Amino acid sequence: MATDRRPDGAPTRSRAVYVISVAAELAGVHPQTLRIYERKGLVEPARTGGGSRRYSEDDVEQLRRIQELTNEGLNLAGVKRVLEMEDELDRLRRELVEVRRRAEDAVAEAHRHHRRELVPVQQSVVLYEGSLRGRRPGR
Repeated sequence: MATDRRPDGAPTRSRAVYVISVAAELAGVHPQTLRIYERKGLVEPARTGGGSRRYSEDDVEQLRRIQELTNEGLNLAGVKRVLEMEDELDRLRRELVEVRRRAEDAVAEAHRHHRRELVPVQQSVVLYEGSLRGRRPGR
């Protein structure tokens, strides 16, 4: 399970604190529905040492999403697939953010590297003019 507290001491959304009856009420479903969702792999509540289910705020949010999808006409297999695709989309979005950050860092480093190798225009003009001394025009 994720850390139970944020750095400021407040509980996290992933802290499992709700018993099944409270989670069911918060999600607007019957406790037996939560057991069905668990059997179907749609939600995985934490368990106490004695085996009792404990639901987090994130779990309750997931239960509400399941209800939303079933109310739109999806069966539980369809709900499971949608949830899997949403999780994959979230993962890919996080990965894209990280790849973009690394690309921006690489571009910035390349710019820093190239700036160190640049010769100021004033110096290059002086060197160029110096190489023309003593030559006649047209040659």
